[in-house]
Amino acid sequence: MNLDKQELLKQGSSKRLFASSRPSYAILEFTDEGGNPRESRKSSFPGKGEINCGVSSFLFQYLENYHVPTHFVERLSSVEIAVRRVDMFDIKAVVYNVATGDFARRFRLDDGRPLDYPVVEYFLKDSSLNNPLVNESHAIALGYARSDDLRTMQRIATKSNAILKSLFERRGLILVEFELEFGDAGDHLCIGDELTPDTCRIWDRKTNRKLDRDRALQDQAGVEKAYRELLDRLTSAA
Repeated sequence: MNLDKQELLKQGSSKRLFASSRPSYAILEFTDEGGNPRESRKSSFPGKGEINCGVSSFLFQYLENYHVPTHFVERLSSVEIAVRRVDMFDIKAVVYNVATGDFARRFRLDDGRPLDYPVVEYFLKDSSLNNPLVNESHAIALGYARSDDLRTMQRIATKSNAILKSLFERRGLILVEFELEFGDAGDHLCIGDELTPDTCRIWDRKTNRKLDRDRALQDQAGVEKAYRELLDRLTSAA
C-alpha cells in the first residue's frame, strides 16, 4: 500500500499515529520508548520500536487469519504499520489466564495460579483516575459503550484469547494476560492499538521467566533480550 505520512494525530508514550494520504487509513509508528510512565526509561532501548512493530504485525495478521477483526492493514516499514482509522472506545479489556500482579492481589491468590476459566475485565482508559475498573452498568450509564458493543467486545476478547493462548502454548510460552483496545470502524468493531510485550504478560512455560515489560517494572535485567527472544520465538516457526 502506497501511503504518504501526513500530520501527527496522536502522540503516546511508545507510539505515534499519523494521518495518511488516504483518509480511511493512518500510519502507526512504534518508537523505542517505554510504554508505561512508571518504567518508561527502564524499558526504552534501541530497536524496541522495530521489535514491537514485528510482534504486533505478526499477532494482528494471525488473528485476522482466524477472522478476528483488527485495524491492521499491512506493515509499511521496520517501525510502521498501516491501520484503518477507527473511533476508539474509552474502555479497554484485559484478559487473564493466570493470576498475577494486581489481579492476584485483589483476590488474594498465589502469584502464578492458573485460572480455571479466562476472566475478562474492563477498565476506563484515564490515567488521571488510575484507569479504574468498570462493569457493564458503568460503561452503559456513563456513555463509554452500548450493550451491543460490550457483547461484541466480550466475544472478540474470548475468541482472541483462545487463538493466541493456543499459539503461545505451541511456542513454549504462557499467555498470562493481555490488553485489548477496541475501535468502531463504522460497520463493525475491531481490535485497535497494539499487541506487544508492553501490553501483555508472557512467561516461558518451563521456567516462568518473564518476556514482557514486567522485567522493567520489577527492575529485572535483560528487558531488551527478553523482547527480542519473544519476537524470535513467535515468528521462527511461522
